[in-house]
Amino acid sequence: MENKRYKVMLVDDNMANLSIGKSMLKSIYEVYPLPSAAKLFEILKNVTPDLILLDIEMPEMDGYTAIRKLKSDEKMADIPVIFLTSKIDKDSELEGLRLGAIDYVTKPFSAPLLLKRIENHLLIVSQKKELKHYNDNLQEMVRQKTAQVVELQNAVLSTVAEMVEFRDGLTGGHVIRTQKYLKLLLDELLEENIYQEEVSGWDLDFLLPSAQLHDVGKIAISDLILNKPGRLTPEEFEEMKNHASVGVDVIRRIEQTTAENAFLHHAKIIAGTHHEKWDGSGYPAGLRGKEIPLEGRLMAIADVYDALISARPYKKPFSVEEAERIIDEGKGAHFDPTLVMVFHKVARQFAEIAQSCQ
Repeated sequence: MENKRYKVMLVDDNMANLSIGKSMLKSIYEVYPLPSAAKLFEILKNVTPDLILLDIEMPEMDGYTAIRKLKSDEKMADIPVIFLTSKIDKDSELEGLRLGAIDYVTKPFSAPLLLKRIENHLLIVSQKKELKHYNDNLQEMVRQKTAQVVELQNAVLSTVAEMVEFRDGLTGGHVIRTQKYLKLLLDELLEENIYQEEVSGWDLDFLLPSAQLHDVGKIAISDLILNKPGRLTPEEFEEMKNHASVGVDVIRRIEQTTAENAFLHHAKIIAGTHHEKWDGSGYPAGLRGKEIPLEGRLMAIADVYDALISARPYKKPFSVEEAERIIDEGKGAHFDPTLVMVFHKVARQFAEIAQSCQ
């Protein structure tokens, strides 16, 4: 405290009390002697004190009225107030404390007692400020650490997805594009309040990066099938279909090796359900309609659209207009009709992504 001269405002309509109080305090504190509550509020417009010594019995505006006004103003509410009074009844003291005063000092002042009371309360105020500063810094440290963890998690997801995509040389850029398509669909859902109950419970910071692992199960598919320069035979297609179930198993194994695995929750759902179809004819579980998690239904549109606009050994890329038409034709069969409606609202942005990320 000796390194800083705290500002103390002394408010009393008795000029003798103001003079005595200032003499007691001026060697230690920067003192503002004020003859009325009205003068106090005038000075408070430009100066914020560390503590206010406030007389209760004053004309025009008494101490009780003044403290109510102080506590009702967000800018002044935290300034500590010590009441000064010649009253010694318990009801008056209780009323002052109820209104927010931190202490109650009777007049005439005892210099050592008044100084000690002020010193103790300013020490408490200082400690509160230090604690708040520490907590604020701690929160920032936690925020930074959390951001680092999320960044690391996303890097792991991206690296694994890139390894899978590297093996599948026919689908370059697929992971990046589908992630961007998914974001467009999610943003539109939020904008239109569609499927609000489901989406409101999602952590989008986890969901979007986790979509990178939707094809992670391809890591277990033979290179001969994965990179076959032509259409797959029925047997080969059956093996390819296993990548959805394998993807779930791969992600589940990762979950078992880390305590911080919440970021994999959506990844597992997307990997296992993005090939399910609205009419129940999809795989691996033959889910139907809203039995398919919303994440899987969303990724189904993003995944199929990207497959349509991409070149394959057995087909040329469809135009974005043709891809939009095919998605529309799949409404109620392959895709959730509501999500197809959402897709049409952002189809132009889909086309821009398709053309810019080739």
